[in-house]
Amino acid sequence: MTQAATTTGNDLFAHSSSNNWLSHSAKMWFLVTVLGQWMFAFYVAMFYGGVSLDGDFAQWNKVMPHGYIAGDTIGNIAVGVHLLLALVVLIGGPLQLIPQIRKLAPRFHRVNGRIYILTALILSVGGLFMVWTRGVAGGDIGKYSISLNAILIIVFASLAVYFAIKRDIKTHRRWAIRLFIVMGGVWFFRIGLMLWLMIHQAPVGFDPKTFEGPFLTFLGFAQYLIPLAVTQLYFKAAESNNSQNKIIMSVALIVLTLAMAGGIFSATMGMWLPRI
Repeated sequence: MTQAATTTGNDLFAHSSSNNWLSHSAKMWFLVTVLGQWMFAFYVAMFYGGVSLDGDFAQWNKVMPHGYIAGDTIGNIAVGVHLLLALVVLIGGPLQLIPQIRKLAPRFHRVNGRIYILTALILSVGGLFMVWTRGVAGGDIGKYSISLNAILIIVFASLAVYFAIKRDIKTHRRWAIRLFIVMGGVWFFRIGLMLWLMIHQAPVGFDPKTFEGPFLTFLGFAQYLIPLAVTQLYFKAAESNNSQNKIIMSVALIVLTLAMAGGIFSATMGMWLPRI
């Protein structure tokens, strides 16, 4: 009896410890992601907002190919609205996933959630419009990867709403997390690219002039498919009774978070701050 009780106690301690590891590593990943996305939001507001207030819309093209086309009023307005709404989701999206806000300000959570979902749908449809009417860096592969990203946003947003209406909160939250992941595709692409350049100190695997090549083809889809795969593995680990699975997932999240931090630093210092 004593040995059995000791074994059971050790198992419970190991399970509790692995749960703490998984929880803390997930929180660390989320914190770094939020700080990185808000840095990106600051850059978007300062750069695009600044040149727009100056009336120098042609400056958009220094960063966004075909961002501004003289005479294309409807298209230019669509791009401007797209940039404005991007700020809404970059700032408001992470707030939806903070448990303390859900508990202390449920009304804010509901209102912000509705705004976030509506904005996500508008952005995805607008993104499809811009990609197929104005083109995108990376050629046809870029069109396909961005289009798949937009389709996933529409599907995940719809499922998050559906399960919220059904009052299946656990499933709703999981689809909301998946939506947050695919909404961050553009951001993941940038920090992934800058991490790659920081590691190699050269444009390996792609042509910087045409912005095409095997690495960019990979990154175009990996920017949201890999984070989605990691998210699914995290869900599985969280539900698992195997402490080893939780520890492995925790270590993987820590490594990914450190890689993200490197990409964020590189993007901030090499791309965002110099343009502000």
